[in-house]
Amino acid sequence: MDQSSPSSPPFFSVPFFLKQYRRFRRPRADSHMEPLHQGDTQTDFGKLVIDAFAGMTRTNGAIDQRLLRYYLSLASSYLVLDSSTNSEGGIESWSQGLNRLVDVLVALHRRDELELETVSEASKACSECWSVAGSWRGLDECRDNIRNIAGKLKTLLDANGRTFKGQKVYAP
Repeated sequence: MDQSSPSSPPFFSVPFFLKQYRRFRRPRADSHMEPLHQGDTQTDFGKLVIDAFAGMTRTNGAIDQRLLRYYLSLASSYLVLDSSTNSEGGIESWSQGLNRLVDVLVALHRRDELELETVSEASKACSECWSVAGSWRGLDECRDNIRNIAGKLKTLLDANGRTFKGQKVYAP
């Protein structure tokens, strides 16, 4: 794709992303993600996560770890989106969302229901968020929060700090 062409989208721009998201987002029956309305310009990862948990538990009374992994995979994107579309509360909304996700992992671990793939996805999400926070101007303050979340995740691992139930966990 020719980057100099006027019809080429920029490498990354929040307005372009939101326009494409709205254009291609089709609500599905199994989706717990509220579609953005045309007038919305702010994103809120915290609300998205709460709505997702409400939808999961309402649908089948349990947390679907496949969907939990999906929302964990969105964390780094929402770090950029929330902070870009809501300069006053975006970092806080992103932080609330990621903290809620990890709190659910801790609860699943206590019930002995946590899956290796979910722990690995959470580790990957922390790694990606750490990279994004260090790469985007104004997001360095998020690194303390990411460090705290990673500390919560580390308590779920085996004594060696590298495995979960004897299986290797994603590490950058």
